[in-house]
Amino acid sequence: MIRHLVLWKLKTDDPSAKAEIVGELTRKFSALLPIIDGAQRLDIRADVGTTAGNWDVVLDADYLDEAALAFYQAHPAHHEVAQYVRSVISERVCIDFEV
Repeated sequence: MIRHLVLWKLKTDDPSAKAEIVGELTRKFSALLPIIDGAQRLDIRADVGTTAGNWDVVLDADYLDEAALAFYQAHPAHHEVAQYVRSVISERVCIDFEV
């Protein structure tokens, strides 16, 4: 199994705008789960906001194997979601590892 973690810093500092973006990210990414073969689990979470310097949002997802992760990354529906993500974030970091 491959765990795919992506952290984002959002362009906005406004708490209500952040909450709205996290809701939209959750909706968009959750819609991908049933259409991506090999996707096992996907979760979007917002930072609690109490520690300065933390990243704002995490995508925590599990894929059956590297082929399933590659399928997800190449899928047109993922590309549509990624376009939205790029419009609301200022920074991104990612790591993929075996679990």
